[in-house]
Amino acid sequence: MPALTHFNQSGEAHMVDVSDKAVTNRIAVTEGYIEMQPETLKLIIDGGHKKGDVLAIARIAGIMASKKTADLIPLCHPLPLTHVEINLNAETDNNRIRCQTTVKTNGQTGVEMEALNATQITLLTIYDMCKAIDRGMVIQSVRLLEKDGGKSGHWHSDAR
Repeated sequence: MPALTHFNQSGEAHMVDVSDKAVTNRIAVTEGYIEMQPETLKLIIDGGHKKGDVLAIARIAGIMASKKTADLIPLCHPLPLTHVEINLNAETDNNRIRCQTTVKTNGQTGVEMEALNATQITLLTIYDMCKAIDRGMVIQSVRLLEKDGGKSGHWHSDAR
């Protein structure tokens, strides 16, 4: 099993030194879901929420969150992101919304945490906007689907 990189030889937490790593194109793709009552999903799809366009607001929140990841996760490197895309799709058969996030940078470390953070905050924003009508919503299955770039190269989830 590989060693945990956020601990030094003395077992103390530290920020990983990436100064000797090559700058490469990095990409991460994540997904997650929020399940809800059929009426809540219909309200979102129809644009009938009195607070406004739930999906548009959630998308903006996710993009903003991706840029703030290093402020929230103590040992993350602050990264200049070159692209953030958040796709939200209503799945009426399952009474849920799927969030898929793609984050890109040219840098010395990957953007998995930025993509995961964006997905989580996007889904949390949907929850926040709709909690008055559906407190039983469930955020689930937030995960990394794919990453590329750097020494470890391309990786994708087998459970796609």
